[in-house]
Amino acid sequence: MSAGLLATVGLALPAVAQPAHPAEVTPPASVPGGEPGDGLALTPPMGFNNWNSTHCRAEFNEAMVKGIADIFVAKGLKDAGYQYVNLDDCWALPQRDANGKLVPDPVRFPNGIKAVADYVHSKGLKIGIYTSAGTKTCNSAGFPGGLGHEKSDAQQFADWGIDYLKYDNCNNQGVDAKQRYRTMRDALKAATATTGRPIVYSICEWGENKPWEWAGEVGHLWRTTGDISDSWGSMLSIAKQNLPLAKYAGPGHWNDPDMLEVGNGGMTATEYRSHFSLWSIMAAPLLIGTDLRKANAETYEILGNHEVIAVDQDPLGKQGTVVSSEGGRWVVAKEMADGSRAVALFNETDRPQHIATTATGVGLPRATAYRLRDLWAHKDYNTAGAISATVPAHGTVLYRASADSRWASYPPAAEPGLDGTALTEAGAAAQVDTTLTDLGRTPAQQVSVRLTGPDGWRIKATSPTRAASLPTGSKLATRWQVTAPAGAAPGAYDLTVSADYRSPGGQKAAARLVSALHVVVAPPSGSSYASDLPWLSALNGWGPVEKNTSVGENDAGDGHPLTLGGTTYAKGLGVHAPSEVTYYTGGRCSRFTAQVGVDDEEGTAGTVGYEVWADDTKVASSKTLTNADPATALDAAIGGAQTVRLVVTDGGDGVTSDHGDWADAAFTC
Repeated sequence: MSAGLLATVGLALPAVAQPAHPAEVTPPASVPGGEPGDGLALTPPMGFNNWNSTHCRAEFNEAMVKGIADIFVAKGLKDAGYQYVNLDDCWALPQRDANGKLVPDPVRFPNGIKAVADYVHSKGLKIGIYTSAGTKTCNSAGFPGGLGHEKSDAQQFADWGIDYLKYDNCNNQGVDAKQRYRTMRDALKAATATTGRPIVYSICEWGENKPWEWAGEVGHLWRTTGDISDSWGSMLSIAKQNLPLAKYAGPGHWNDPDMLEVGNGGMTATEYRSHFSLWSIMAAPLLIGTDLRKANAETYEILGNHEVIAVDQDPLGKQGTVVSSEGGRWVVAKEMADGSRAVALFNETDRPQHIATTATGVGLPRATAYRLRDLWAHKDYNTAGAISATVPAHGTVLYRASADSRWASYPPAAEPGLDGTALTEAGAAAQVDTTLTDLGRTPAQQVSVRLTGPDGWRIKATSPTRAASLPTGSKLATRWQVTAPAGAAPGAYDLTVSADYRSPGGQKAAARLVSALHVVVAPPSGSSYASDLPWLSALNGWGPVEKNTSVGENDAGDGHPLTLGGTTYAKGLGVHAPSEVTYYTGGRCSRFTAQVGVDDEEGTAGTVGYEVWADDTKVASSKTLTNADPATALDAAIGGAQTVRLVVTDGGDGVTSDHGDWADAAFTC
């Protein structure tokens, strides 16, 4: 289920007070054609699916499934709302039996699926299974699909005690999607009628036929995108595709941007919190995709955040809508059943960003002040109306705001900010400016600000760090001189802005912002291949960016020689749209050159566009390229730029098979 493969296949929330003047609660948008109306999936399904962590490896077996069910109970995930333990592809033998029935793999599931289902049910949980609306499933081994066997398979699933079906889209023989998925819907209804076993129906046709426009009368959730991978670029691309579809979601019918990657290791903790926050405010299904038997405490902390889960599971069933998104600074707001608003301030950029809205801007009634609950810090504040934060690179601040008459009992919200260079060379002094702004209706008093960094760093304030009082809207600004040790290795290092203050009643409060400062090394004089230089950051739509090979599939190092129009290149970068690779050039480089195109491994599939950015200026670009185009030369003047970004876009038609090559990519410095 990689983007390349697709081209080859035919918890209890602390009480939030009611607003003084509750906003009118509007019903969810209707879905064309009606909806199942069977009372299932009234909130987005929550559970586990093995695919993202195991694929078809041998570790996917009966012991794993039972182990996940045990962990749901032992680790409190069941109490947090997770219900479904779902089996993905590879659970069956490659051939049906003489009666046309599906046969569980006796090595993976020696006691059969019903025994596993019985075990999961004994824990008070539910179980799901997978097949495809085609002749075979999506795995290259070709396990039996459900096309032409819908009635038999649905009855078999119900007899086993299955509660959830994920129905994929591979090897569909060109049969109309609506027809294929309706046939299985009818089969599931018939099986439910004979067994009394209701089955949640997950349509997984990757958004190819705009299922949000018709699947509300067919299933309970539908994939809106291609498969997710464990990378920032993939997660971001999928979120952007799903966000505009808010009007189609509601109780019993959900947009599904695919499973969670939290804990699989391809993103930072900050990025995983953004992933979980965005999926929750989008009212997306929350299906854990990591092997919980190996998960660390931080993963459990993210997945088990009851307050964030409550945003996803709110019974009103609204998907959050985009309030603004200028410059990668996103505000997404979700109406809640109690009249409050969940508000995500999401920073897709690679630098800290001030992101702001207002209480009335997200739909709350006018009031003297509001309660602002930070759902990751689990703290309450008052605000005069501003809802804002300086959000770290790739971070999300998630609030719940309400017009609460008790606002004065909470300390004022205060926003720490950080500005200045995000790049410094070892041994060189960098200037950093911090601010602390009072957002509250009440003043912040006895204010003290600190800036700290790694051991061995020299950090010195060159302006005041204290203030007796900050009235509403005022700020304390401090300038700092920051010097990394001469021997500091290249990489990102955390700087932390910490502020302590008191409310007028003496209540202690604190605010904190962690932001990265990159220690960088200037490129050497002469000509250097991009693949021989360290990059500042690398975002990719599928799998990691590869050096000197094509991007391949989901794992690092699985690419092939870079090949464009039959010519193989020894040096370059292999990427998958949408992609962005950033280099530090420090004003020392004059030129960037490359041969670009869609790698030959994609046959006739794939459309990409190339851009070169010197700081914030686009200095070169290509037309939209396909595999039919020869390698295209790019030659960009980059003189004076501190950074150079190599951007690959999807050509405007989706990301399937968009394997792009930066062949012979080189800097002249």
